[in-house]
Amino acid sequence: MRIPRLLLDPFAPLPAADDQGLVTVRLEHGDGRIRAIHGLPGCGGDGEGGAPAPLALTPLVEPHAHLDKAFSGEAFPNPEGTMAGAMAANGREAADRQAEAVRRRGERALERAWRYGLRAIRSHIDSLGPWATPSWEVLLELRDHWRGRVELQLVALVPVGHWRTAEGEAFAAWVAARGGLLGGVLGAPFRSTPADRAGLLALLRLAERLGCGVDLHVDESAEEHGRGVALVSELLLRHRINVPLTCSHSSSMGLLADRPCRRLAEAMADAAVGVVALPTTNLWLLGKHHRRTPSLRPQAPIRQLQEAGVTVAVGADNVQDPWFPGGDFDPISLLRFSLASSHLMPWRRLGLSPFSTAAAHLLGLEWDGVLRQGAPADLVVLGATSWTELLARPPRRRVLRAGRWLDPPPCEEPSPPLAACHA
Repeated sequence: MRIPRLLLDPFAPLPAADDQGLVTVRLEHGDGRIRAIHGLPGCGGDGEGGAPAPLALTPLVEPHAHLDKAFSGEAFPNPEGTMAGAMAANGREAADRQAEAVRRRGERALERAWRYGLRAIRSHIDSLGPWATPSWEVLLELRDHWRGRVELQLVALVPVGHWRTAEGEAFAAWVAARGGLLGGVLGAPFRSTPADRAGLLALLRLAERLGCGVDLHVDESAEEHGRGVALVSELLLRHRINVPLTCSHSSSMGLLADRPCRRLAEAMADAAVGVVALPTTNLWLLGKHHRRTPSLRPQAPIRQLQEAGVTVAVGADNVQDPWFPGGDFDPISLLRFSLASSHLMPWRRLGLSPFSTAAAHLLGLEWDGVLRQGAPADLVVLGATSWTELLARPPRRRVLRAGRWLDPPPCEEPSPPLAACHA
């Protein structure tokens, strides 16, 4: 099969990648692990016997989701597609949110993710209100149930000022004891009030004391360009706080002029801030004006951040809920959308890494997604032989986990190029 060089052992003696960044290889596996990687001679993607070799990736990573509200959009619609409409519909849904509904949504999401070829999901949970404890209990159960198939990480999502209260401190300890992360919202838009600064600093110190990571919703707007991520970086550097920290969204930063954008990206790199860009939800919700197609689209400036040395992942965020009506926990669909919306080139290392190795790094996963001897025998083998074919039409796929083929995702059957792949 044809595999991106990024996803192959950098020390393996393999042929040079072609102009699409791909290497044709034959893999040996046993007991669920890769035993050997053999480079095949020739170019043009020819496999053994001259047959076209299919394009394959290792299972991808979803760095930002909301399992507690997924699939709720039809019952609680947001027909105008606005932030205000999303918040209102989300509030109506949350007021009647039941543990069993969260269980159904989470199970449906994880089942689809597993068969589509996701290996890890980080999900934020609405965590301030009567629905918080039942949601956490259900998703913790699902995390244990799916362990070894899809790794599930959970983040407590509350107003950032909540972490300054006694109730917030007790809840933070409860979350940390269960392996969760602390989260919060800066904005939107974020105007950096003294209360916001105090709440954020309290959160950072609390996370450092408890030894857990932080994943913030920050600058999810078209206003106050980059003010939230600037404050996060400033506090980390000034107070020398050392916690794994991700700024999800970072959307308004994308509207900065080149020079201030570069300076801010460099400060974020100095502070070791990671970013999760969320193009589907942000391009859907932000920058809307009545009866106008927006000429400026707020989304994280992925390439500028990468050039400054910031680790950037790309996630789907909302799936069929009031915030975004589409999505299906399908990483290949997200990849195809994001390549066009964010001008990412998958034949380049930094074009593909936000969905694979960079996302794995931000989530602190044990496996970086690179195939080497001893790595998991996990693959997503696509009904395409090149990036052009992948972008031309939605590909069918076969998913290999621990050396065994999974049943196809919903509504999919293996296409002819995949039928030639044998475990």
